Amino acid sequence: MSGGFGDRRGLVFAGVVAVLAAVGLYLTLGPRGGGGASGVAERPENGREASTWSPRPSPTSVATASDAPFDIYSFLPMTERELSAAADVAKRFTASYGTYRHDEDPSSYAERLRGFTTTELGEVLTRAVTDPVAVEQNRADELVSVGSAEIDQIRRIEETSVTFTVTCTQEITSKGGSERRVEEYAVTLVRVGADWRVYDLQPADEGQEGDPSPGPEGAA
Repeated sequence: MSGGFGDRRGLVFAGVVAVLAAVGLYLTLGPRGGGGASGVAERPENGREASTWSPRPSPTSVATASDAPFDIYSFLPMTERELSAAADVAKRFTASYGTYRHDEDPSSYAERLRGFTTTELGEVLTRAVTDPVAVEQNRADELVSVGSAEIDQIRRIEETSVTFTVTCTQEITSKGGSERRVEEYAVTLVRVGADWRVYDLQPADEGQEGDPSPGPEGAA
C-alpha cells in the first residue's frame, strides 16, 4: 500500500512540475511567438502587459482629415468671386495676346488687348504689335495664329493684385507650314474700380513676384 501511494504521489508531483514548467515557458517565450492577442485576454489585470500587446495605430489613422468644412478663402485677401474674376481676365487676355493674323489691322489687334489692360501697359503693347517691321514680316509670311490659354497657378496674391502663371498655346500657320508654340507667362492684374486690369505681362521666369505697389491706373 505504502509503495503504491508513494508512486502515485511521485507521479502527481512530476505532473505539477511539468505544468509549472510549461507555464513558465509560455510566459517566457509567448510574446516572441506572436500570441499577443491571447496573452492580453488571459491577463487583463496587468496594465503593463496589456499595453505591451496593444497594436500600433495605423499611420493613416493619425492623418485622417476632419469632416469639418474648411474655407480656404477665409485666409485669402480676396473672395472666391474676386479671384475667379481675375483669373478669367488673365486667361482671356492671354488667349487674345496669342491670337492675330496677317490680314488684320494691327490697330484692331492693339485695341483688343487694351480692353484688358491698364493704360500704361496698353500703350506698351500697342507700340509692340503695330511695329512696322513685325507687321510686314507677318504679312509676308501670311501668318495666322490662334491662341488659347490655361491658368497654371497663383504665383502671388495681395489685397489689390494677383499674379498668375498662364500657359499660352498658339496654333500657327504660315507659308512655311504649321507649328504649335507654347509659352508660359506671368500675368499680373490690379484692381481698377470694380474691374481687374492686366498690369504686367512677362515670361514666367522673369515676371512679377508680387504687388506692383503703384496705385491702380485708369482703364484705357
